[in-house]
Amino acid sequence: QVQLVESGGGLVQAGGSLRLSCAASGRTFSSTYAMGWFRQAPGKEREFVAAINWSGGSTYYADSVKGRFTISRDNAKNTMYLQMNSLKPEDMAVYYCATRVGTRPYVEAGGYDYWGQGTQVTVSS
Repeated sequence: QVQLVESGGGLVQAGGSLRLSCAASGRTFSSTYAMGWFRQAPGKEREFVAAINWSGGSTYYADSVKGRFTISRDNAKNTMYLQMNSLKPEDMAVYYCATRVGTRPYVEAGGYDYWGQGTQVTVSS
């Protein structure tokens, strides 16, 4: 089993920055697993934000966050990060981290096997 715990969410003004963290644990978690970030705003479906392969050498972003968000991971700490800069009100959502049993990241939520509980990001205009 794998457990994922997100942290770092909060309230920020538009144009500000936040860094989310996702700590992975569990007997079956492996640093070879791909990981990703998704978000869900009220009344909307969960959407892809960013993903990273097992080594961190390949990253993928939604067009809406490209150039503003940076995904990274520290396999020695079993932790993934999402640096969010130039935040906009439309970035406000619950952010979820996810991991899958495989090295290649997916942009589809259905491709992930384990999910965290989410962390709220609120952006005031």
